[in-house]
Amino acid sequence: MSEVADRLDRMVRQVQAQARIPAVSAALHRADRPLWSCAVGGTGNDTALGPATQFRIGSVTKTFTAVLTLQCRDDGLLDLDDPVGRHLDLPAHGELTLRRLLSHTAGLQREPFGDVWDSLRAPDADQLLADLARAERVLPPARRYHYSNLGMALLGQLVGRLRGGSWAEVLAERVLVPLGLTATTVTPGPTAATGFLVDAYSDEAHPEPPTDFGAVGPAAQLWSTAGDMARWAAFLADPAALDPAGAVLAPTTLDEMRWPLTVTDETLWATGFGLGLILVPQGERVVHVGHDGAMPGFLAGVYGRRGGEGTPGAMGCAVLLSSGGAAAALDLPHRLLAAAVEHDPAQIEPWRPGPPAPAPLRGLLGRWWGEGYEYVFSWHDGALRARGADDPPGRPPAVFAPLPDQPDVYRTVSGREAGELLRLTRDEHGTVIRMHWATYRFTRRQETFDRYDFRQGG
Repeated sequence: MSEVADRLDRMVRQVQAQARIPAVSAALHRADRPLWSCAVGGTGNDTALGPATQFRIGSVTKTFTAVLTLQCRDDGLLDLDDPVGRHLDLPAHGELTLRRLLSHTAGLQREPFGDVWDSLRAPDADQLLADLARAERVLPPARRYHYSNLGMALLGQLVGRLRGGSWAEVLAERVLVPLGLTATTVTPGPTAATGFLVDAYSDEAHPEPPTDFGAVGPAAQLWSTAGDMARWAAFLADPAALDPAGAVLAPTTLDEMRWPLTVTDETLWATGFGLGLILVPQGERVVHVGHDGAMPGFLAGVYGRRGGEGTPGAMGCAVLLSSGGAAAALDLPHRLLAAAVEHDPAQIEPWRPGPPAPAPLRGLLGRWWGEGYEYVFSWHDGALRARGADDPPGRPPAVFAPLPDQPDVYRTVSGREAGELLRLTRDEHGTVIRMHWATYRFTRRQETFDRYDFRQGG
């Protein structure tokens, strides 16, 4: 990988020089290679810049708070469609649902009441909740995307309340320790870089004041290293690889979090938002999932890569910057991920023969017609599958699972018509002669909806 590492190093060094960033730390995690990392510049203090240097990750913190919220849901402590007031005693806005707060579609104003970015004084928990009566709902719920640190702060308070501890305590116990994110902390450690604002018209870099976000911490408080954040990004993209037992979160729950609930721009569908996660399509059925972050003197981009030919398992990238004004550099994690796949793709695993399909299903494999279109039903990797005969190779198939209490009835567990039933009809000899998928009739020959068979003329 030395040539690829040199290429990635050069990309980082070029961004650091062109964007005039005091320090850049980048890392790339993938299941099939050692961790790659690169640090360029200086910390701005007496510590040396390196893989152990902490940077403030800003709103990447929101992805942790979102995972904690979904943990509570999976443990039966809440429902995502609960109003937040069911779990917190609020003077206002208690009707807003947890799902809308997670997806930034609740319409709540962006920041807590008061000019927190002017005073740099964040409220404590009691003040945050008390001042909610003075905060605006600037848009109707579910009207459109509107980013809100205040909404995520409420979710952090909720998590702590339900778990019987502070947000920080719950985060450490339920996410950071299980995933081995030992360099991720609520307050900066001795290896932390200094954050700067670089003058637009000279080479002066002025340090930004340190800030503590108080009760708004669940939205933007954390510090971390590029290595830790690359691992976190890999978890968001491929949780089964880093947490095979589902101790932190079930892979199906991460699937749910990654489903786009809104777009951030109604005319340019370039970025979506799921449950606390930013989704950036890359074309060719590839998506980068994660979050950006910004705090005074710091920027961060943390994304995992899913889908596409050559993408290895558990692939995540983090780029951490000690400049608050270098937003143009935040495309670097996306470019590093793409370059790593292009120049060092995952190995192609050889195909190997497997066991045959179960006897009751062998007769239905092959081509069927439904709604005037041709489909191919097959048995691969221990499951019944279906795909359109003309589907492009990269489109995922529909996958079915049998219902144990209903013979010849299957549930679509992923792909087209996910959630719908597939029912098989057999003749007196046990041969499958018809199927109904999502109630649509499937036959071996092409038929109209009134059962005209073109091969038999009626």
